Amino acid sequence: MKLEKGIVEVYTGNGKGKTTASIGLAIRASGWGLKVSIYYFMKTGGYGENISLSSFKNIKQKFFGKDYFLTKDENIAKKFNAVLVKEKPPEDYVKLVKDGIDEVRKEMMSLESDIIIMDEILTALFYGLVELNELLSLIDEKPEKVELVLTGRYAPKEIIDRADLVTEMLEIKHPYSKGMPARKGIEY
Repeated sequence: MKLEKGIVEVYTGNGKGKTTASIGLAIRASGWGLKVSIYYFMKTGGYGENISLSSFKNIKQKFFGKDYFLTKDENIAKKFNAVLVKEKPPEDYVKLVKDGIDEVRKEMMSLESDIIIMDEILTALFYGLVELNELLSLIDEKPEKVELVLTGRYAPKEIIDRADLVTEMLEIKHPYSKGMPARKGIEY
């Protein structure tokens, strides 16, 4: 099976479920024989979903993240030993994300994958790891038969305007706010 027409999908918002929604799409597509490539930005693997997806023959995964996370909040940086980004993010991280974007572009143009998921790319945009124009160009270059999915918080209006489908996950209540840590098998 091949897609007749691929669209641009965006999963954004401050609520839980953006990556989960895109992985659900990947599993559904895999069931129909479509080829899926998932590019994880700002993640290094070791999550339950990555482990599970490694057994799917037509889902490919690649990681473009570091073993630390970025924040713009000084309190969070101190509490979790995160890298504080006030103006410019670390150059080596910017290069890593650029390498990932280049691989996505190559994969997209090869038409080898029917669906390409760029997990957390919108968060990478927020932290300055990628330029808005780079993502807009990628969207504009998307071949007709490729589905392109972008996930992450902070989707800017320009991306929302170019997308065909946008879903916002809204956090109403989350145990993090009461100090509950992320749980293996549930949050990662």
